[in-house]
Amino acid sequence: MDIAVILAAGMGTRMKSSLIKVLHPILGKPMVQWSVDTAKQAGFSSVVVVGNQEEAVRAALSQSQVSFARQEIPKGTGHAVQCALSELKGLQAERVLVFFGDTPLFRAATLQELKTFHVSNGFDVTFVTAEIPTPGSYGRLIRDDQGRALKIVEAANATSEELAVCEINTGAAMFEMDWLAKHLPDFQTHPPKDEVYLTDALEIAAKSGKAGAMIISDPREADGVNTRVDLAKATNVLQARIVHDLMLQGVTFLAPDSVTVEPSVQISQDCVVDRGVVLRGNTVLEQNVCIEAYSILEDTLVGTGSTIKAQSHCVGALIGSEASVGPFARLREGTQIGNRAKVGNFVEMKKTSLGDGAKASHLTYLGDATIGANANIGAGTITCNYDGFNKHQTQIGEGAFIGSNTALVAPVTIGDGALIGAGSTITQNVDQNAIGVTRSQQQSIEGGASRFRKRAIGLKKST
Repeated sequence: MDIAVILAAGMGTRMKSSLIKVLHPILGKPMVQWSVDTAKQAGFSSVVVVGNQEEAVRAALSQSQVSFARQEIPKGTGHAVQCALSELKGLQAERVLVFFGDTPLFRAATLQELKTFHVSNGFDVTFVTAEIPTPGSYGRLIRDDQGRALKIVEAANATSEELAVCEINTGAAMFEMDWLAKHLPDFQTHPPKDEVYLTDALEIAAKSGKAGAMIISDPREADGVNTRVDLAKATNVLQARIVHDLMLQGVTFLAPDSVTVEPSVQISQDCVVDRGVVLRGNTVLEQNVCIEAYSILEDTLVGTGSTIKAQSHCVGALIGSEASVGPFARLREGTQIGNRAKVGNFVEMKKTSLGDGAKASHLTYLGDATIGANANIGAGTITCNYDGFNKHQTQIGEGAFIGSNTALVAPVTIGDGALIGAGSTITQNVDQNAIGVTRSQQQSIEGGASRFRKRAIGLKKST
């Protein structure tokens, strides 16, 4: 079995946070989850080495089918892998990949390429390296005259000649389990912190000609996240990859650099996503959906041919085919919009079902309601679902017409085809095809306006 050991025990103090670094979210999931998912895509099971905030890390990965190893005291990368040895033996690992929980940019294809390189060359130890113009404080990969990997030298310990080398250690490596089990327990500590360096493995394996180093084509994959600035950069890279892949699958993004699309989102071909759109969670867009500018969708399904107009906010909603929502609409959890239905501007809905072809076009709140097909809900309608203690249901039948500025005091039922007069407050059921209206009788007082103005002007002068 091929197993990835993912190092996630460090606190990451440069993040300036009470939250351990590897749990900082990137596009809706913890940073360490990206490493776990990438390893899985590349064909590796995972053992996560935990230490700081161990319980929080375990909880964050509780659905990921990973194993854990504990590093109680941080004593370097070599020590972290030593802490995982017993778990690796129990899992009968044959080959071990080691990389970090704070390097979310590695691609699964790169890890697969590493395995192929490692196996085809018969190496016991293979480190992933990158060539960069300014290596700075990175450890240098030193090769012999024939290009064979010899050792990794930390920048602080390097000679001037070694410091001129531009091939650096990325921290990712692959090992044969038999070799690791035999040699790793005997690694020596290094001053001044008495840490065990995993990089010592390369020099030991090189003595028997079994050491390798694979240069990755894109050095950015190995970029670690240490600060909030790094976190933002990593987020931008991962977001660009998601959008790029979706565009190749037939999705149009009108302003690709401006959107947020989490990796769990599914978008079908011929969808159009406008500027500033945010798509989160388990959102699904079926074919030919249009999401207009600055709308936010979370855990929402949008059916074929529907349009979400600008600046709408939908959470936990189910929207049928050829429907229209917005602009400036808010669909809250439990809302279902039928096929060809319309939800217009400044309409809020919660735990409400709007039937096929029904309309709620303007300035309306519909909560805890079931609305039949082809019903028409007038502007300013409110379902008064809360009595201060409990929520109650409103039922509106098929083809019913609710006049503007109506208050429906739940629990109440409006029958199929019923008409409700504008401005009514309905507290009792209205039968099928009946008219419901509650208004005081209008009066018209001849000349009253002139007399009112004259009296008002007189009072103003006297004061």
